[in-house]
Amino acid sequence: MTTPTFSHEYWMNHALTLAQRAWQEGEVPVGAVLVHNNQVIGEGWNRSIGKHDPTAHAEIMALRQGGMILQNYRLLEATLYVTLEPCVMCAGAMVHSRIGTLVFGARDAKTGAVGSLMDVLNHPGMNHQVEVIEGVMATECSALLSDFFRMRRKEKKALKIANRDPGPITHQG
Repeated sequence: MTTPTFSHEYWMNHALTLAQRAWQEGEVPVGAVLVHNNQVIGEGWNRSIGKHDPTAHAEIMALRQGGMILQNYRLLEATLYVTLEPCVMCAGAMVHSRIGTLVFGARDAKTGAVGSLMDVLNHPGMNHQVEVIEGVMATECSALLSDFFRMRRKEKKALKIANRDPGPITHQG
C-alpha cells in the first residue's frame, strides 16, 4: 500500500492551523510544517514572545524538530510550508539545512527575505539553492495576519482610552 500524496494546499492548511495556535498564545500568527517523504517531520509556530527567544520563529522550530527526527542537520529533499514569507534568519537557516523546497503563502513587504525586501534563497553566492513556490493559499494566510494585527490595534486603542479616562470626579467636602 502506498502513502497518498498530499497537495500543497493540504500542507498549507496544516500550517494555518499551527498559525492559529500562535495567535492563541498571543504571538504573531505564523505556522510552519516540514514535510519529508510525504510525512510531517517538524512543526512550528511563532513562540518568540512566550519563550523570550528571538530565534523561536515558526520555521526555526520546524527545522529543529526535523533535524531531531532525521538525526541530521541536513534536511535534504524536505519541503517547508510556511504561512508567511520567511525573514533573513529563517531563510538563512533553510540554506544551511539544505531543504529542497520552500512553499509559502503571504508575502511580507517589511521583512520578507525571499523576494520582498531581499532574496536570500536565490542569492548567487549561496552554497545551496532552495526551490520556491509562493502564493499557496495567500488570501487565507494574509487574512489571518490582517485580522490579528487589526485586533492588536483595537486592543492598544482601548488600553490607551482606558488609561486616559480619569474616572468619575468626586468632590471632598
